[in-house]
Amino acid sequence: MSSERKLDVIIFGASGFTGKYTIYEGIKILDGLKWGVAGRNKDKLAKILQEVEKKADKDLSETPIIIADVKDEESLKKMAEQCRIVVNCCGPYRFYGEPVVKACIEAGTHHVDVSGEPQYMERMQLQYNQQAQEKGVYVVSACGFDSIPADMGTVFLEKEFDGVVNSVETFLETTNKSKSTGGAVIHYGTWESAIYGLAHANELRGIRSQLYPARLPNFQPRLKSRPPVHKARFMNNRWCLPFPGSDRSVVMRSQRYFYDNDKKRPVQMKAYVAFDSFLVVVGVILVAGVFAIMTRFKLGRQLLLKYPRFFSAGFISHEGPTEEMMQNTDFAIYFKGEGWNKDEALLEPSDQFKAPPNQKIMVKVSGSNPGYGATCVALLLAATTILKESDKMPSTGGVFPPGAAYSKTKLIEELCKNGYKFEVLK
Repeated sequence: MSSERKLDVIIFGASGFTGKYTIYEGIKILDGLKWGVAGRNKDKLAKILQEVEKKADKDLSETPIIIADVKDEESLKKMAEQCRIVVNCCGPYRFYGEPVVKACIEAGTHHVDVSGEPQYMERMQLQYNQQAQEKGVYVVSACGFDSIPADMGTVFLEKEFDGVVNSVETFLETTNKSKSTGGAVIHYGTWESAIYGLAHANELRGIRSQLYPARLPNFQPRLKSRPPVHKARFMNNRWCLPFPGSDRSVVMRSQRYFYDNDKKRPVQMKAYVAFDSFLVVVGVILVAGVFAIMTRFKLGRQLLLKYPRFFSAGFISHEGPTEEMMQNTDFAIYFKGEGWNKDEALLEPSDQFKAPPNQKIMVKVSGSNPGYGATCVALLLAATTILKESDKMPSTGGVFPPGAAYSKTKLIEELCKNGYKFEVLK
């Protein structure tokens, strides 16, 4: 990659909801780097810069503005050629992600995004991993909340575990200290991605059969799923449901990479989300059930997209959460790990243990403003880590999930300096 590029970082899709907060966090995290913003509408980009400038009390008038449109391949390539890494905030990635990835690889430019769409992420790995390696380019998706805490939290747990980890269960909880009640907590863009992701979930089997033609050994003991609705005693008996996000698929891709390339036994993983009351759980199940049925039909998808606030019981809106809501929301992910102490280590990663697991660990990853503040911080740190520590990343480039990409870097350390907390509880 040429060292003569005008910019280090370009935030693409900067006039969108996530893009705006990425600019805000970038004022601090990208300090000392040359960065600019990109999108298809110069006036909107200028307006967003003025808005963030006022909020941050920071002069952004000299920030470079680049015009690029996902429907114009040449504009994307020209954008990518101007920087070392593109921070892509333009989703849903199912529709808008691939042209940017393709342009970055052709230009020899790194790429990170906050996709939570397994079909998109795994298809990019299937189609572009070899090209990215040949170009020396890193393409890393799922660089926001909640995949960075889940994947890097699993990496952290393994480093703290004095032995071999067999399985990890994660439990996500969010708490809000805001005095105001009601109002959306998630932006429409996330809702749109979820609709199309669930509608096309059947694509995953075909993608994975090509991505991983050789199946993993049947490692024992198998991590069994908990009941669909259960209580977590260690969380003050909070009610838990299976977590529907992409955490498990992201973590399992990292674990598969470690098995194939580092000869490490892969960790089994299940993800759950916790709620305060059984009444809330019932409401979530009802909304999720209606959502799942409606995504199967074109008319249903159209209605979900047209009336997000109604079908999400008020949790989704085009405006997204308010500043007060975001600033007063905290998150914590608890990781319950189980495995064998170091005296039980095996010679080969495919070998089976004869005795049941004899050691446990619990770790926690926590922070605030999970949906947008913590997401944008993680996204930008994922980008700067590539620029600073590519020598500690795998191969010469490629398409990776965060855990595989950053396990040997200082990303966790940097996250802890910027609002995250990784800790061993017991």
